[in-house]
Amino acid sequence: MSKPPDPGERIAKVLARAGVASRREAERMIAAGRVAVNGRRIESPALNVTPSDRIAVDGKPLAAPEPPRLWLYHKPPGRVTTTRDEKGRPTIYDDLPDDMPRVMSVGRLDINSEGLLLLTNDGALKRRLELPSTGWLRRYRVRIRGRPKDADFDPLRAGIVLEGERFQPMQVVLDRQQGANAWLTIGLREGKNREIRRALETLGFAVNRLIRVSYGPFQLGNLKPGAVEEVRRRVLRDQLGAAVGEDGETAGAPKPRRQPRARRGVGDGARSRAAGKGRG
Repeated sequence: MSKPPDPGERIAKVLARAGVASRREAERMIAAGRVAVNGRRIESPALNVTPSDRIAVDGKPLAAPEPPRLWLYHKPPGRVTTTRDEKGRPTIYDDLPDDMPRVMSVGRLDINSEGLLLLTNDGALKRRLELPSTGWLRRYRVRIRGRPKDADFDPLRAGIVLEGERFQPMQVVLDRQQGANAWLTIGLREGKNREIRRALETLGFAVNRLIRVSYGPFQLGNLKPGAVEEVRRRVLRDQLGAAVGEDGETAGAPKPRRQPRARRGVGDGARSRAAGKGRG
């Protein structure tokens, strides 16, 4: 019995897996005429390709996909989370070593925010890590102007609706007062645009510093601003389970692991990267 022909995969998915761009960005690249298959430029992502097809981006042959990889990056304030900025502002990619492959950020931090940003070379892994269904808690250290009481944050713990948009309940701990400012630890499981800043503004508090200290099991630890560190392959498999196979393919959804216990103080998470660094 003859083997059925390989149905292939959507071209945008193949480009994303190869680390060229996210699937959505790959579709835009295709629409702009930057992608060719077997010597012919294509303008629609509605195309399946197989390993025997020759794919080129901007005239350069598509390299074989690398296994999924993940990096921890300490984003300093003043960096934008894009590959290029129309205003000429510095981007996170200005900090990355020259020998790093093309990477994409898992979610974003706004220009004034700092702390842990995950980077990956794999578009499928990026999408899975961004899904709220992963159940991973993102934890932040937040400094606000004012002298709040713990009860002031009850609306955030219950979940609020702002301009018709519902924010899921947040974990909020009032850590300490420091002069005219107060430090909070906030945990959330979604990543809406400027979510923490907007939510606190509705309560009358202005955020003057925001640091992401963990994303699921991966922690900022003592990684210096602007520095990048790769998550070891063994740790990546341990934490993502079926999402990263032995052969380097991504499949299934990450299974959330037990979350690290929150630490108090401005240096929350600064003493250990735990799963983010790993052993062995």
